[in-house]
Amino acid sequence: MAAPITRGVVLGAALLFGATSFTACAANDAQNGGSKKDGGTIALLLPESKTTRYEAFDKPLFEAKVASLCSDCTVDYYNADQDEAKQAQQMETAISKGAKVVVLDPVNGAGAGAMVKSAQTSGAKVVAYDRFIGSADYYLSFDNETVGKMQATALVDAMGGKGNILMTNGAPSDPNAAQFKAGAHSVIDKASGVKVLAEYDNPDWSPDKAQRWVTDQLSKFPANTIQGVYAANDGQAGGVVAALTGAGVKADALPPITGQDAELAAIQRIVAGQQAMTIYKPIKIEADQAGELAVALLKGTDVGTTTDYNGVKSFIFDPIVVSADNVKDTVVKDGFYKASQICTPAFAKACAEAGLQ
Repeated sequence: MAAPITRGVVLGAALLFGATSFTACAANDAQNGGSKKDGGTIALLLPESKTTRYEAFDKPLFEAKVASLCSDCTVDYYNADQDEAKQAQQMETAISKGAKVVVLDPVNGAGAGAMVKSAQTSGAKVVAYDRFIGSADYYLSFDNETVGKMQATALVDAMGGKGNILMTNGAPSDPNAAQFKAGAHSVIDKASGVKVLAEYDNPDWSPDKAQRWVTDQLSKFPANTIQGVYAANDGQAGGVVAALTGAGVKADALPPITGQDAELAAIQRIVAGQQAMTIYKPIKIEADQAGELAVALLKGTDVGTTTDYNGVKSFIFDPIVVSADNVKDTVVKDGFYKASQICTPAFAKACAEAGLQ
């Protein structure tokens, strides 16, 4: 386990991101039709865009870090849109364009071995980003089972240790989802007063699918018999809220609902009392480390101290629980969001009560 990162570090990194974001645009010029640079090519392959973090944070932060360390390096970016075959083709494209380091967040970690072998055979190093791949050269992520434990603990506590719940998990093809689920069940299954009415493994993390599934469950279990909902991420939490309010539950009478990724809409729901918590994973730290590692591998320099995770050299970071009590001291203090972004007119009153204005 890597040592916890202080919030001061996150804030400082955020300021650095602001200073280098213009350069980051240049780092991706080759993909957008610009001239290729001669410092070497790093490929960044992300799995999908329905979860807002990838396009809004991971991609620009990674590009910015690479640009700050290697102004003549090229970053080629690809998004698979949750399509394994598309990602496999993207890998071949990246290799053919000369990528010597591939930072890969796989659609299906268990099935990514062939892509990794292809890249390694070409002479490229492969960094498994956020989702584990056993054959990768390096791995970076947060402590995913702990994420599930944190979510479930917060849910059980908010319910007073008893009641019925629904569970909406992540995609079965995502190895992280299995870890979140295992961590959550390790808490929920030991809570003798908590009963899982139904459970859903969402095939692509889709908020819409989560909403439809919960709506279907409400035809079997009246809303007043559901005392909590485990949602594996914030997108699904939004779908859960839409399903419950669509069934007539008032926004101020929603049961505790979990989340993950500290999406802006989720933070607003937390401030308004419509979502119990989210998991804040300082993506800046993960993306920065990935950028530093990629450049070091490209240049053949020291990659720094790693830990072992299932036989792969790894960097593992610590997640943070965010609830209404600590929004100001976490995502706002770290510069992840400004209070003005959270406190739009619709949330002005709630923000004032939470001390954000």
